[in-house]
Amino acid sequence: MSRGSSAGYDRHITIFSPEGRLYQVEYAFKAIKLGGITSIGIRGTDSCVVVTQKKVPDKLIDPSTVTHLFKITNTLGCVMTGMIADARAYIQRARQEAAEFRYKFGYDMPPHVLAQRVADIAQVSTQQASMRPLGTTMILIGMDDETGPALYKCDPAGYFVGYKATAAGEKEQEAMNFMEKKLKAADVNLSHTEIIRLAITTLQNVCSADFKPSELEIGVVTKDNVRFRTLSEAEIDEHLTAIAERE
Repeated sequence: MSRGSSAGYDRHITIFSPEGRLYQVEYAFKAIKLGGITSIGIRGTDSCVVVTQKKVPDKLIDPSTVTHLFKITNTLGCVMTGMIADARAYIQRARQEAAEFRYKFGYDMPPHVLAQRVADIAQVSTQQASMRPLGTTMILIGMDDETGPALYKCDPAGYFVGYKATAAGEKEQEAMNFMEKKLKAADVNLSHTEIIRLAITTLQNVCSADFKPSELEIGVVTKDNVRFRTLSEAEIDEHLTAIAERE
């Protein structure tokens, strides 16, 4: 029964330990880091970007079928970090909620409404013994009609909050520390190209690696083009070349 301080309290998700902790939820956060992937999200003045690593585990796998970037609606997209099977289930539900909202109200679901909805759904998993938390984190980007670029992160505990810049995955804390130094100003006044290059630089710095275009995935939304799209390898290569020349 006694396994360190958890002492059996980690066997059920619905039981608090004497210290007031839910160990199964904490283990879900650990599961996110086990994938060995780090993802970055940054909000600029007129755009948002998400960047993540692309790791193809086997040479026989078709690389075009491996992705952590997902389009939820035409204008909302996200990067999922952690267990990819859980991520697909999470995305399926998010798409369903967004489609129902569009059908019911006649306009696209705003980013903060979707973030709140998926966080509420994730929270239910922490209070029912018949369910387990999903071992995945969503970094959601979109363009809000009223407030402009929007960046949110939703975690397995059902917590969501808006960010200027955030990270998830194996090197989450190192990436957050790096971006805090780079974004010391109260307002993040960075152009679309600058935030893409900052995100790539952050990932290269914390992973101590120079990435090839095939090893990165980048998703963007801008004020000029509110549709969520992923950059091609040629576009990623341009940014990598520019970063290398600048250094």
